[in-house]
Amino acid sequence: MPLRDLTGYGATPPHPRWPGGARVAVQIVMNYEEGSEYTIGDGDGISETYLTEVPGATLGPGARDLIVESIYEYGSRAGFWRLMRMFGERGIRITVFGAALALERNPAAAAAIRAAGYEVCSHGWRWISFAGMDVDEERAQMRRAIASLTQTIGERPYGWYCRYAPSDNTRRLVVEEGGFLYDSDAYNDDLPYWTRVEGKPHLVIPYTLDNNDMKFSVAPGFTSGQGFFAYLKDAFDVLYREGATQPKMMSVGLHTRLAGRPGRAAALERFLDYVLGFDGVWIARRVDIARHWIATFPAPA
Repeated sequence: MPLRDLTGYGATPPHPRWPGGARVAVQIVMNYEEGSEYTIGDGDGISETYLTEVPGATLGPGARDLIVESIYEYGSRAGFWRLMRMFGERGIRITVFGAALALERNPAAAAAIRAAGYEVCSHGWRWISFAGMDVDEERAQMRRAIASLTQTIGERPYGWYCRYAPSDNTRRLVVEEGGFLYDSDAYNDDLPYWTRVEGKPHLVIPYTLDNNDMKFSVAPGFTSGQGFFAYLKDAFDVLYREGATQPKMMSVGLHTRLAGRPGRAAALERFLDYVLGFDGVWIARRVDIARHWIATFPAPA
């Protein structure tokens, strides 16, 4: 079982030396999962119940939930394109946490991501839980995801991020597989950090569950776009102020079926325009941050 590190950088985090002397690195993630979630049609025996517009709703084992399927379809049919337009109009490059099967099932979305130059971090073959999964099955699913994303995007994924939650084996399998620069199965810092996995150095770029639109569908969470904007703004303001002496990283997590809805997209637009009004901000893909960290703070011997 992986050991916990409750100390981290402590009172003296390293100065990340972000490009251009930026005071904060803002990293935006768009989760693309629609078409890979739990469904009766894919032989799961259950319908998806997580991150929908009806929190906690379930028809029980063996029942196909057409409402949930329809909610997920909104993300791939409409929400995705709204978010893509918003980022494209502002020249913002993002990371996509892409479930491989979901992108296979929407070639137009995969092509748009590829054309925009966005990074696709592997979100698994399907958007299903890895916690408790048999290690051989997890390894097989990881390899299937890599092969699929390489085909649809034209480049292998350099990052890994599970659906909640990784297993005790996940990080070891990422390192064992090779080719990955980082994983993001952690929420424990405002900066990337090195860890060791079976004697090998491995980079972790933490993600976020608070600066995340998922809290529109879990309690306690956001109930309005105004609340979402206010929280993101406050997080950015604190990090920007701290960045005068100790620059950090801010992650923002989005889902096409959640933030892609007009009432939430309006709040996201306000936040993006707010951030773009500041000097000293580096808006980067997750792989860009990984490469910067590797070059600036090489893996310890």
